[in-house]
Amino acid sequence: MNTVLEPDVHIEDVRAVFLTADNLKVAASILYNAYHDDPLFMDIFQAEKEGYEGRLRSAIREELDAFWDAGQPMIGLFEDSRLLAVTCLTKPGSSFSSGRFWHWRLKMLLTAGYFSTRAMVEKEEKIRSAMPAEHYHMVSFIAVHPDHQHHGLGHVLMGAIDSIVNEDSSSEGVGVFVSLPKYLKFFRSGFYQQISVITVSDVTGEILFKPKPLV
Repeated sequence: MNTVLEPDVHIEDVRAVFLTADNLKVAASILYNAYHDDPLFMDIFQAEKEGYEGRLRSAIREELDAFWDAGQPMIGLFEDSRLLAVTCLTKPGSSFSSGRFWHWRLKMLLTAGYFSTRAMVEKEEKIRSAMPAEHYHMVSFIAVHPDHQHHGLGHVLMGAIDSIVNEDSSSEGVGVFVSLPKYLKFFRSGFYQQISVITVSDVTGEILFKPKPLV
């Protein structure tokens, strides 16, 4: 019997593949919807001020463009040609970071403003300093389309993340920063362990880490 997500989508028909440049616009839309009410992003991009939606959209676009230009893993879950969910990772030992991508920082300053750019850089630096490993993957974004949530797609994405980490001989595991309780429950169900609690801007969250299984 098929496990039905929606009347026209079946979970056994869903495939995890790397995103292409043609997928980035839809991926940005999925991420925007997922992170619109995230307290960290609301604080960093000043949701109380006019233009929050524009600043958030611009920042997500710049992030995805930077991931694409640097060849970082971006995975989508597809049913036929329809993108249902997405996650973005950074590779272990990569020089990819907001602190080093000066062109990224310049674009962020122009689109999101000085305060938002500084807060994003601060977040990256605090997370890196707290990680228990030197070579690791990092989950930067993970989101499921609003129409297809609560049907297991998040766990399919988590399995895809595990596959990338386990197949990379240089990786010691995968980390993530979480500021929402529902996402803490999700990652803990996947055996992510709390490493530390940090505060970015005015928002407190947890850094979680999942060590790579010993062979």
